[in-house]
Amino acid sequence: RARMLKRIHLCPCFSFISGILYELSLLSGCFFPYVPLSKHLLNPEEVLSLGRSIIFLETSERLEPPPLVSCSVESAARTYQDRAIILFMKGLSNHTALQGNSSHAAFSLLSAMKNVFIFPLRLEAIFQETPLLQWYNQGGPEQEKNWVHVSSDAGRLALLWKYGGIYMDTDVISLRPIPPGSFLAAQKSRFSSNGIFGFPARHWFLWACMEDFVLKYNGDIWGNQGPLLMTRVLKALCNLTDFRGAEDHSCRNISFLNPQRFYPIPYPAWRRYYKVWDRSPSFNHSYALHLWNFRN
Repeated sequence: RARMLKRIHLCPCFSFISGILYELSLLSGCFFPYVPLSKHLLNPEEVLSLGRSIIFLETSERLEPPPLVSCSVESAARTYQDRAIILFMKGLSNHTALQGNSSHAAFSLLSAMKNVFIFPLRLEAIFQETPLLQWYNQGGPEQEKNWVHVSSDAGRLALLWKYGGIYMDTDVISLRPIPPGSFLAAQKSRFSSNGIFGFPARHWFLWACMEDFVLKYNGDIWGNQGPLLMTRVLKALCNLTDFRGAEDHSCRNISFLNPQRFYPIPYPAWRRYYKVWDRSPSFNHSYALHLWNFRN
């Protein structure tokens, strides 16, 4: 009995120490050469509280990430090896079981990466203490034809406001690290996307976006809660001008990154990504590539 009690006392200590060591490995940028024992014991709050996470959202009910989603998450994990890469999935109810013993190939691939975490997406919990909670409680998929998309637009704002980091769409392929600092990605001159952006926690711009989300809500207009929202909030604060070259713009300590950074191939020419190139492009001015998955 004494031996059993000793084991009981040792287990919490071991978990606590493992968690501390894992957090230190994240903060120091020197991941252990193996998957830490504590990785699957951490909950979303514990991982997000480390800050600087790269966040992906899957707001449909599907459980098997398509190849492009897997490629997007994997490219981020390899590009940002000193950061937690988090994929939130609405259809997921038991992330531990799926990560540990999954019949889905994508889960096995992504879970094997040291800095990738897959968690259930709980929108109501995410919207707590934000302007979005009342909106969420009043609507739902039954009333909204674009619910998958508007709920994703809302979720990314709330998550970054609460925890900070970088949000990426699941069709963004990372090439090289984005410099630190608050940023929005220009899709074209004077027009912001919401497919990738980064801010520290509790940033005033994200709160302004959440207020605008509710005040000017119209889920029937495609993009009204996403890129159109980002653009109108930014335009209300800044005098946006055309990009003349590869330069970035800045306003109110927010970088408005050149379209070349993430959208070197614009939407009308999206098929170029899927053609055979005579000479492989370098994309030297790009941090990542948005592949226009939904629109194509």
